[in-house]
Amino acid sequence: MDAPALDGTAPRRNRRKVSRKNYDENAMDDLIEKQLGGNSKKKYRTKQDLEKETETEALIALSVGFPIDELLEEEIRAGVVRELGGKEQNDYIVVRNHIVARWRSNVGVWLLKDQIRETVSSDFEHLISAAYDFLLFNGYINFGVSPLFAPYIPEEGTEGSVIVVGAGLAGLAAARQLLSFGFKVLVLEGRSRPGGRVYTQKMGDKDRFAAVELGGSVITGLHANPLGVLARQLSIPLHKVRDNCPLYNSEGALVDKVADSNVEFGFNKLLDKVTEVREMMEGAAKKISLGEVLETLRVLYGVAKDSEERKLFDWHLANLEYANAGCLSNLSAAYWDQDDPYEMGGDHCFLAGGNWRLINALAEGVPIIYGKSVDTIKYGDGGVEVISGSHIFQADMILCTVPLGVLKKRSIKFEPELPRRKQAAIDRLGFGLLNKVAMLFPSVFWGDELDTFGCLNESSINRGEFFLFYAYHTVSGGPALVALVAGEAAQRFECTEPSVLLHRVLKKLRGIYGPKGVVVPDPIQTVCTRWGSDPLSYGSYSHVRVGSSGVDYDILAESVSNRLFFAGEATTRQHPATMHGAYLSGLREASQILHVANYFRTNPKKPVQRYSGVNMNVLEDLFKRPDIATGKLSFVFNPLTEDLKSFGLVRVCFDNFEDDPTNRLQLYSILSREQANKIQELDESSNESKLSCLMNTLGLKLMGANSVLDTGGALISVIANARRGRSRTHVVAGQCIIP
Repeated sequence: MDAPALDGTAPRRNRRKVSRKNYDENAMDDLIEKQLGGNSKKKYRTKQDLEKETETEALIALSVGFPIDELLEEEIRAGVVRELGGKEQNDYIVVRNHIVARWRSNVGVWLLKDQIRETVSSDFEHLISAAYDFLLFNGYINFGVSPLFAPYIPEEGTEGSVIVVGAGLAGLAAARQLLSFGFKVLVLEGRSRPGGRVYTQKMGDKDRFAAVELGGSVITGLHANPLGVLARQLSIPLHKVRDNCPLYNSEGALVDKVADSNVEFGFNKLLDKVTEVREMMEGAAKKISLGEVLETLRVLYGVAKDSEERKLFDWHLANLEYANAGCLSNLSAAYWDQDDPYEMGGDHCFLAGGNWRLINALAEGVPIIYGKSVDTIKYGDGGVEVISGSHIFQADMILCTVPLGVLKKRSIKFEPELPRRKQAAIDRLGFGLLNKVAMLFPSVFWGDELDTFGCLNESSINRGEFFLFYAYHTVSGGPALVALVAGEAAQRFECTEPSVLLHRVLKKLRGIYGPKGVVVPDPIQTVCTRWGSDPLSYGSYSHVRVGSSGVDYDILAESVSNRLFFAGEATTRQHPATMHGAYLSGLREASQILHVANYFRTNPKKPVQRYSGVNMNVLEDLFKRPDIATGKLSFVFNPLTEDLKSFGLVRVCFDNFEDDPTNRLQLYSILSREQANKIQELDESSNESKLSCLMNTLGLKLMGANSVLDTGGALISVIANARRGRSRTHVVAGQCIIP
């Protein structure tokens, strides 16, 4: 019986074809400036000019993710127009697109609402405000790391306090955005560095090193990509990943181009057939893996029948497992590609000098405490409490950005437990593995013209081992090469000795280049990743596993009790498993936290009972004249008693507020004079030693301003009144008594 025919003409998911020149981000500025004709005032533009500009602005907004003639669901929920579908909505879309295009034309400068009023008629003032506020607070404009943004960031947080768990892309994006909204923010990071699963390793010596990506590496599509915006703000060039990706067989010979093209065509058509099959199966497809369906179809249609074609086919399967960080036997046949409609357009790029340049810029100025793995998160009506070892941190709200692998391991205890709906989604979603061997060589023996090349493997079970190489010599500063390991091979990689892995990868490289007369030298330095064994990640990135769907990403993104929020690549249905997805999720949750804070402010519950006359101003006034100041710790006490058992307050500033006294993170605790004396005895010690004494030796708990006003209101009132000489209280055995 003849196999069914694979009809169709266009291959799908093939390697991307781009030009070889370096990507120049400044060209984006030039293009928009040319299209928009600069910042012309409205009175000098003809009707034809306006129509042309409106069309151009719509295309720019479309590239950022806005539909041509519709509102986003977020805009509808925000109520940007009074009536949907009418003239007001059309006018709003034009104004919105204009604002987006104006900011995208110069992302290094803060766009003011007054600047929009210069080019839009005052008849649309209400639409200007609606569109500008939506774009600003949802992270579509005025986001990022431009140093020119500093004057527009509030000097003092007045919106509330937020603890961010994790200093990866999601946590850093949210923290910076929350600071710009006027929140007090503290980031707790378990590692000794920022970035999380984005980690640039500097290989070589201090004077001459190569920057190599051990985690997230490629900026996948520049259109609408916020990471491209950050690169423009920092004037960092991007290098297009060139499409010239030769494949070599297991003997080191170059794979025949015709055979390669035929197998790739067949592979892509099988993926199309998977779509047809799951549509016919309807709900039953949820229970079947992509690997199972692909293999059945491969046999049915006679694709890759001989051994050489099968090796090529296996290479494409390995590439698919790399894209999803998961074995095909685990990927859902029904939903594995649910995010395809939202893929960022444009070129795939490497960042010159390494992704650490973005990470460092995002972390600059953000209060981060490193080495703080979180054990417990408590949340409720009164706020949140985070326990890290013997340290306790309190705030109004918390944003958890830890990887899905950490949530799956139950490494963090939540009190109360997470809703069953959310816990079930955590269990259903997949969290896979990609590992790498990074090597720094004495020279670029593979040739300057290559960014990638692939290698076939002899057996299907090893198809993902060193199947693809990234060459970083164009952007890293040295002859660096990274071998990728995906699928089942990535899991075995975790328990294999590095020396064995290095021997295998060098054998493969020498098998390719030796017959060409090219000597492959021993590497100067080698690094093997172990993302699956890392207790702060337990894997690489998420995928839709059998039994799961894209809805589970939405569930992971849901907040709990308006106190506990979640961000990270596993919380974004549209852009999972990407660096830009993680970043966008941070902007999303910052907007959500602001929305909740505004709701609390306009719809307050019954206020917490506090002592008369005690508020934030009283607390601030006390510490303007501390009784004791040692390093970043300052103390105030009741001046009417010297009893060592009497209580006072300590304030800890976590950043260098001498440079900017209005921009600091402050936490408080209640302690006795005797405890304060013990800390004061460490006068010559570092601030870290004093803080350790306060929290570890004395066991004191730090809290935010609102919490100390709630729990220590009586004490604050006593000290304030005593200082004013009008005390109506007396102190007995160290206790505050309110008559």
